[in-house]
Amino acid sequence: MSELRIHAAHALLPEGLVADRVVTVAGGRITGIGPGTAADADRSAAIVAPAFVDIQINGGGGVQFNETPTVDALATVAAAARQGGTAAILPTFITAAGQSFRHALDAVARALDARVPGIVGVHLEGPFLNVARKGVHDPRHIRPMTDDDLDVLCGFRQGIRLITIAPENAPPGAVARLTAAGWIVFAGHTVASWEDMARARDEGLSGVTHLYNAMEPLAGRAPGVIGQALAGLYAGIIADGIHVHEGNLALAARCLPDRLCLVTDAMLTLGTDIDAFEIDGRPMRREGGRLVGPDGQLAGAHLAMDEAVARMAGIAGARAALDMAAGNPARCIGLTDWAIREGAATPLVLLDATFRAQDVIAA
Repeated sequence: MSELRIHAAHALLPEGLVADRVVTVAGGRITGIGPGTAADADRSAAIVAPAFVDIQINGGGGVQFNETPTVDALATVAAAARQGGTAAILPTFITAAGQSFRHALDAVARALDARVPGIVGVHLEGPFLNVARKGVHDPRHIRPMTDDDLDVLCGFRQGIRLITIAPENAPPGAVARLTAAGWIVFAGHTVASWEDMARARDEGLSGVTHLYNAMEPLAGRAPGVIGQALAGLYAGIIADGIHVHEGNLALAARCLPDRLCLVTDAMLTLGTDIDAFEIDGRPMRREGGRLVGPDGQLAGAHLAMDEAVARMAGIAGARAALDMAAGNPARCIGLTDWAIREGAATPLVLLDATFRAQDVIAA
């Protein structure tokens, strides 16, 4: 059994960032953690942390999950995410015609059977949204959830399953039925009121998708989705310097230290120099770091997870940012023991002093 010893100038352990630790991995497990120097190790990094978890990623490496719902495409997206330090993803299939999401479920099931590295489940973001907050989603395909949809979704039992819906449009009891079948239910692309969200929470809704984006703004007499989220839900957030103001990133970090989850919302441009592409026949383009649709609306993000971590570290501190990219999303979707501790099978990310990912090491 080969052994790898990794020196961390700072290692993110359950108790926090600890200086000068050597983490030993062998046989798929972390077998030792102790004081040491670079001279005691085979590898060295400024920071060693649990590898990142991305619960919302639409594409990467030149492929878009919606356009190519295949096992090979999922492997490509996971490999692109890995370059930014991410070891576990929920490939995200957005609104498409009819029950096109069946193709996504089938592809993920086959990827899980094939043990494609990095694929741990699926995120369906649509079509059960609110057209009033459609974002780049095609309004032609946004629709109510039917009993047949629920039957299909509740019959799918492989991997981790997350679905984003507009709670105000969900049939009574739909959230309860989904959560009973093992789905994690988030609110997004929604105009839900505080009361709509309260009803959905009572049925098991546990989070919101890309906090602040595609939802009504927080108001004194209308706290809505954002108010419910900041009161203690899990929340994905896009820290690319474009989607969310730095002040709102800081507010969310302060309110949700254990529940805020950095997401990339990355598209096929991740890890490439592609600057023009299509989704469902509609032209999208990259303008610097911004992805936009035909009407200029934001169309996902051109963002790697290590970039999001670096930005959030400047706002909330290194430990908080690393937790938001690893421990928080892992806990949100039920990945157990996603931490650097002896006996854990947690993959590790090696970062430089600017939080740039150098490598991902499978324990």
